[in-house]
Parts: sequence; C-alpha cells; structure tokens
Amino acid sequence: MAKRSSRNRMSNEINAGSMADIAFLLLIFFLVTTVIAEDKGVLVKLPPWSEEPPENMKLNTRNVYSVLVNAQNQLLVRGQAMEIKEFKSHTIEFITNPQKREDLSEAPTKALVSLKNDRGTNYATYLEVYNELKAAYNEIWEDQAKKRFGRPLEDLNKTQREEISSSFPLVISEAEPTKFGEEK
Repeated sequence: MAKRSSRNRMSNEINAGSMADIAFLLLIFFLVTTVIAEDKGVLVKLPPWSEEPPENMKLNTRNVYSVLVNAQNQLLVRGQAMEIKEFKSHTIEFITNPQKREDLSEAPTKALVSLKNDRGTNYATYLEVYNELKAAYNEIWEDQAKKRFGRPLEDLNKTQREEISSSFPLVISEAEPTKFGEEK
C-alpha cells in the first residue's frame, strides 16, 4: 500500500458542484426581475375596418398638402423639393395661411396632409418627417392656446383643448407606399 503524504491529504480543492446551482438560480432571478422595454412605434388611430370600398371624395387640391419621401430619402412637398429643416415652418404656413394666399389651404379645418413614402425610404427618415408634421400641429395648438386662453396648452382643461383641436384638426392621410425606386 502506498503511503499518503500529508501534502496530498491537504490539497486545496473547491467543491464546484453547488456553483452551477448558484449560477442557475442567479440566472433565473435576473430573468424574472428584468423588465424588457417594448418599442411602441408610431401611435396612430386607424379608421374602423370596412368591407366596403371608400367613397370617392372631391377634394380641392388647394387644401391638400402632399408630402412624398422617395427611396433616396428626399422630401418632395407639393411638387417642390424641400429640406427637412424647412418642413415644419412650411407646414404651419400651409395650415394656418396667415396671408390668405390662394395656393395654401382655405381654412385649417379643410387642410389635409397626404403623406406617401417609397418602400425604399429609411424608417428614420419616415419618422423624422412624421415627427415634423406632429411638431407643426403641436406648435399651432400651443400658439392658439396662448392666443385664446392666455395659457400654455398643457394648462387648459379638456373642453378648451378640444376646442383648439377641432379648430385645427390633425388630418394625416397615409397612402400606400410605392414600389422601391418608383418615385424619383
């Protein structure tokens, strides 16, 4: 029989059997307690579903603010190329028409924004254009709140807010995207 030396008897070993259990329990703990953030996307109220085809409406082209974003992420507003930084102020001018020009909307209640993009449009560009449209309406509503009630929009009650939003309704019509590169 071989003699065991005192060195072999005192070897420094760590029992790793329970380490796997501890790691597994920690993993489960973090999986259960972690909150996963969900992207909400663009919140848009869609019309109710209908089997019937939509009725043809006769719109005065003067009241339609057509916005096209092509596959090269270029912005075309009412047939004219435009930079995104000019877009919000141009939209506000179209909707409010302070100088009563014949080429802008007749009234804010008749203004309609028609947004169309290409399937090749970057999502970031689409969101930027959509955000600028929303920002234009938010600025209009804020200005109207200060003019009519002398307070910011957030300080108004529900009926006052509804009065402003009905005077300047947000109407955005999104058309079916065109095929990639079809619109230049």
